Amino acid sequence: MVTLIGLFHHGDYFRAFEVAHVSMNFRKILSIAIIAAAFAPGLRAAGPLPRLRVSDNHHFLVTADGAPFFYLGDTAWELFHRLNREEAEFYLKDRAGKGFTVIQAVALAELDGLNAPNAYGHRPLADNDPTQPAVKEGPANDYWDHVDFIVAEANKLGLYVGFLPTWGDKWNRGSGMGLEIFTPENAEAYGEWLGRRYRDAGLIWILGGDRKVLTEQHREIIRSMARGLRKGDGGFHLITFHPRGGSGSAEAFHGEPWLDFNMRQNGHVAEFNPRYAATRMDYDRTPVKPVLDAEPLYEDHPVSFMATNFGYAVAGDVRRPLYWDLFGGACGHTYGHHSVWQMWAPPAKPVNNPLMPWSAAINQPGAEQMQHAKALLLSRPYLTRIPDDSVIVEDRVNTAVPGAGRYHFAATRDEQGSYAMVYVPVGRAFKVRMDMIAGPRVMAWWFNPRDGSAQRIGEFANIGGREFISPDRNEDRDWVLVLDDAAKKFPPPGQIK
Repeated sequence: MVTLIGLFHHGDYFRAFEVAHVSMNFRKILSIAIIAAAFAPGLRAAGPLPRLRVSDNHHFLVTADGAPFFYLGDTAWELFHRLNREEAEFYLKDRAGKGFTVIQAVALAELDGLNAPNAYGHRPLADNDPTQPAVKEGPANDYWDHVDFIVAEANKLGLYVGFLPTWGDKWNRGSGMGLEIFTPENAEAYGEWLGRRYRDAGLIWILGGDRKVLTEQHREIIRSMARGLRKGDGGFHLITFHPRGGSGSAEAFHGEPWLDFNMRQNGHVAEFNPRYAATRMDYDRTPVKPVLDAEPLYEDHPVSFMATNFGYAVAGDVRRPLYWDLFGGACGHTYGHHSVWQMWAPPAKPVNNPLMPWSAAINQPGAEQMQHAKALLLSRPYLTRIPDDSVIVEDRVNTAVPGAGRYHFAATRDEQGSYAMVYVPVGRAFKVRMDMIAGPRVMAWWFNPRDGSAQRIGEFANIGGREFISPDRNEDRDWVLVLDDAAKKFPPPGQIK
């Protein structure tokens, strides 16, 4: 009996049933399973979400059966730390309703996550020791029970959790106020504990946490934590790394076998610059790995952290990086709001002057508009999509077309020539190469990234170049031009069959 409970406790279900079957009937086996479940830590039941993997061409994420998975993330860094269960449910239901697929949250959070307790007065570690998670018997008696609840609720709603074991200040304090508690040895032990506890949950491991890898000690801590996670979950989940602003995981770890896909933090700037161009650079690296921008400019965030000079970002400022990154080869994208990442509401101390409480901020228009890009790309062949700005004919004045700053045009297409798309950030005439489409006739559409609607432009002979100008002439309003091989009879852009 004790041996069987131990097997269930460690998640070795098949071995437990095999042992029990020798001498017990099914009712006794079921009784043992129920008893064991009461003692087993963490999430053990297989969740409703499919396992994720890297696509066969190594540029995208897919489910276990090869179906496209569009990573549409939201930064909720303080979700585990600051919200109670009712608030967390409210937030998660909102994000699921807006088409998000991943919620990025931190276990050992940035805002004094070691010492400031969560909503129920619980802290994550005993004596701030990563080898001593502060756990107690019972379903709602400690910090990790609360994390369990939020992860389970997210999974029920079809949301994966982009799970950061720790914010980076716990292994590289930098100029912040964090406490460095990790060594290579305890990082592996902590990772193994987490991996075992959340082995069957729907999540993606995200190491790092907004810090640079400056020393070999830093590098070994990250490697060790990844090794521990792999031991604990048996390699069930993807692993990536969230870097410091203006950089990507590839700079420190691209060749590491544990790094399944690259993350960038292109940062809180509003103009297309080398940071956003670096998404394409990571796409082109070898060995080939998927890449996405996990922290671009947030809505209602001080632009470039300089509110006095540039003000606060609006929805248009967060849509542009969405399409720049995706059309530059990204396998998904992360949205963020300046109030939501910190789950700020009075009387909590605000970080960098958020404009409204998180409960109001979740309704800002940029969050609603992210799903339109997902629908657009999934309405056409997805796993054969490649970045290709040569679709756009460069103007005599190239800072007008393909443009610069906030008015940078970007293009993507199907490698087989069944479609092409051009992101048009401003009402300005431009030409495209029609021969990028394979068929003799081309169907053209305007797709509205603000509301997800599509307007049919018309059908044309596939001859030479053709000039287009978006419906809002000379206005700072973005559109996407979609060109289809007319013979494919694709649905209107954004409509998924």
